[in-house]
Amino acid sequence: MCYATIDKKNTLLTIVATKSLCTMKRKIKTYGGYFEGFMNTLTDKEQDKIQYALLLLKTQDRVPVKFICLIRDGLYELRIEYNGNIYRVFFIFDNDCIVVLFNGFQKKTRKTPTNEIEKAFKIREEYYADKQS
Repeated sequence: MCYATIDKKNTLLTIVATKSLCTMKRKIKTYGGYFEGFMNTLTDKEQDKIQYALLLLKTQDRVPVKFICLIRDGLYELRIEYNGNIYRVFFIFDNDCIVVLFNGFQKKTRKTPTNEIEKAFKIREEYYADKQS
C-alpha cells in the first residue's frame, strides 16, 4: 500500500510504502482510455512534458509539491506547466504502489474546476467497481 506525505516546509511530497515494492519503479496504469484521449489532443512537446512529470512520479521517492497536489479523499492531481499553459492529470494510489491515471485537462482558471474533480471521482468509482468484478 502506498500513500503520500508532504514535508513541513510544504516543498516535497514523499511517497511512503508499507511494502518494499516502492523501492522499485512504480507501475503506472491507465484506466478507461481517458488519459490516452487527453494525450492525443496535445502537441508532442506538451506530451513530452507530461511524460517527464510521470517519470518523476514513477521513479522518485520525493517529488516536489509543484508537481503533485492532494485534491481530497485519496485523489491527487499531477501538475504540469508548459509554454504558459497549465495541464492537470488526476490519479490515485492503488495497492502495491500502482498509480492509476484518470482524466486530464488543460486548466484555464486559478481553481481546479469542480466538474473535472467530480468526473475523476466517478472514474475512480468505475475503476474500483471493475476491479471487484
